[in-house]
Amino acid sequence: MDLIVAVDNNWAIGSKGDLLVSIPEDHKFFRNITMGGVVILGRKTLATFPNGLPLKGRDNIIFSRNTNYKVDGAVVVHSKDELFECLKGYKDRDIFVIGGGSIYEMLLDYCKYAHVTKIDYNYEADTYFPNLDKMDNWRVVADSEEHTYFSVEYYFYKYENISPKEF
Repeated sequence: MDLIVAVDNNWAIGSKGDLLVSIPEDHKFFRNITMGGVVILGRKTLATFPNGLPLKGRDNIIFSRNTNYKVDGAVVVHSKDELFECLKGYKDRDIFVIGGGSIYEMLLDYCKYAHVTKIDYNYEADTYFPNLDKMDNWRVVADSEEHTYFSVEYYFYKYENISPKEF
């Protein structure tokens, strides 16, 4: 299982239930890397998608503690145990954790790789991702040259968890 996230200089990922900034090349990277795979996300993250619908071309697993919550075109799970049981059916597929904050926090230790878009800016935010640079078990294994979108500079990083937990 991997994760994909965009963060600012303070490892912020969101503000008031939305992304910090929309960068077309980052969206293209996200689409390319997750297409054909399985995505795990929370109910609030799903609500930010166009029309609140699951992503096409991927199997969507939505995490919600509300046992009455249903989503057409997606599997809904209500606990980490239920999620891990569900994931057994996807062992031969690429699996990506795509947010939000509490889903990242719950599954970070189980991820082998983190695909991180680092945006060189300090946004006003209310949701943060753990700073992988300060965690002993995560290391950078790839990075990109500087990219720009208007005045926004950003970089693509790939981190590896040297001791991921099994699920």
